[in-house]
Amino acid sequence: MSKNLRNIGIVSGATMVSRVLGLGRDMAITAVFGTSALASAFVTAFTLPNLFRRLLGEGALTAALVPTLNEELAERERAGAFALVNQVASWLMIVTGSIVAVGMAVLQWVAYRAAAAESVGGPWARWQLGAELAVILFPYLVFVCMAAALSAALQTLHRFLEPALSPIWLNLAMIGALGGAVWLGWADAEDARMHWLCGGVLLGGALQMLVPAWALTREGWRPKFDLRVSAPVRSIARLMGPTVLGSAIYLVNMSVSRVIGLSLNESAAAILNLASRLMELPIGVFAVAVSTVLFPLISRKAAEGDWEGMTEAYRKGLRLILVINMPAAVGLVVLAQPMVRLLFQRGAFGADDTASLVPVLAVFAVGLPFFSFVNVVLRAFYAQKDTKTPVKAAGWSFAINIGLSFALMKPLGTLGLALATNVAVVVQAIYLQWRLTRGRASLAFAPVWRDVGKVVFAAILMGVVVGGGLWLSRRFAPPDAWADGLRLAVLVPVGMIVYAALVWSLRVEGRQDLAGILRRRFRGKR
Repeated sequence: MSKNLRNIGIVSGATMVSRVLGLGRDMAITAVFGTSALASAFVTAFTLPNLFRRLLGEGALTAALVPTLNEELAERERAGAFALVNQVASWLMIVTGSIVAVGMAVLQWVAYRAAAAESVGGPWARWQLGAELAVILFPYLVFVCMAAALSAALQTLHRFLEPALSPIWLNLAMIGALGGAVWLGWADAEDARMHWLCGGVLLGGALQMLVPAWALTREGWRPKFDLRVSAPVRSIARLMGPTVLGSAIYLVNMSVSRVIGLSLNESAAAILNLASRLMELPIGVFAVAVSTVLFPLISRKAAEGDWEGMTEAYRKGLRLILVINMPAAVGLVVLAQPMVRLLFQRGAFGADDTASLVPVLAVFAVGLPFFSFVNVVLRAFYAQKDTKTPVKAAGWSFAINIGLSFALMKPLGTLGLALATNVAVVVQAIYLQWRLTRGRASLAFAPVWRDVGKVVFAAILMGVVVGGGLWLSRRFAPPDAWADGLRLAVLVPVGMIVYAALVWSLRVEGRQDLAGILRRRFRGKR
């Protein structure tokens, strides 16, 4: 397991850099556009291709490709695996290219109809902006889907660094494009600056595809256009079929809040995006890193019929993400206000925007452990080549999210949309674990409950200490950026020390694995 812990450390470290750059990107965007209609339109427009990245990079394609590539490696070694990569990439280019062509035509028609209806009033102007920006951004889908296939091949070969670095290129390209437009004077008008930002997205997508392609050639792969429908390709298509349906449901489900938010008011979509981005920092740094490294391991154990080994790896992954994400959730709730002020309150983003974002972030933070849990439990289904159960879970989640969004949006506004998303993911997590236990009793959550109780207790005590420190600091320092930065610089390490001491004193299982990751990270820095 030491090698797997090292890989988790590599992926989490690279993902940390990516998430920090992502925060920098969001800080730059909010400083320039605030929570205006243009900012909300961009967020909504970017939702569709960006979610395809999540769905394919962490869902249908990876779930089908990784086990099949493992089988090809075992039977035909690298030559067979690389031939399969070429076949999958060729078909993927044809399919995604067609989707992009049709999608751009449909979005252009939506923009035309929204422009024609704009005189009626309401959200038509925001929908027009969103559709026009989506036409520009939609080709990103081709790049990111190709990158998902190539990254899955690298993960099968136990190369995790290049796939983990992939989002970094997108963030750097977007920051560079927007920075050039604003600070170097490439564009003065707000619309022109937005077009530069969209150009940065497309450049970043191209880099996301080219970097793993280069890394794969270092392993011996040679790209070749190959549209043969071999037995492994048919197997991948069969495995992806139900998952693509589930992905479509999940895609709509995740888009619901932002699309409804765009209809609700000018700022809702932008506020929801910023809250989800802050919540995704601990998810991306650790939960996705654990599940990414864990998936090839548990899929291999499942293929070998080693259910005891798969159960051990699954429970280890659950404990690791809960040990990290439970205190992260409490910390986000307690420190939401100084964190938002420090990160975003500048330029076009004012104090009223901070007041709107803080409660939404707190709601999302409560759902953080459930989001992280779903990331891992889905891998257990995919490792067993069960793609139907996640579809059903996505369907339940979608129905609940839709119903609660419309029920809560009027009385609670943006906060109601956040609550609807949280309840939906909680139901999804409970349903998935229930079905997983029914299929294989050894994967039951019961053995983890004792450690969960200890982790919750430690996280709450940490929250009390940090909250007390925050209250005390407000009596001596005003709420400005410098004071908030100092508060976070002191309270975050204090909270980590208090939590770590409690975890070790309570003997939470999995603490040794976490310590091993930290030791490797420290040695790597030295």
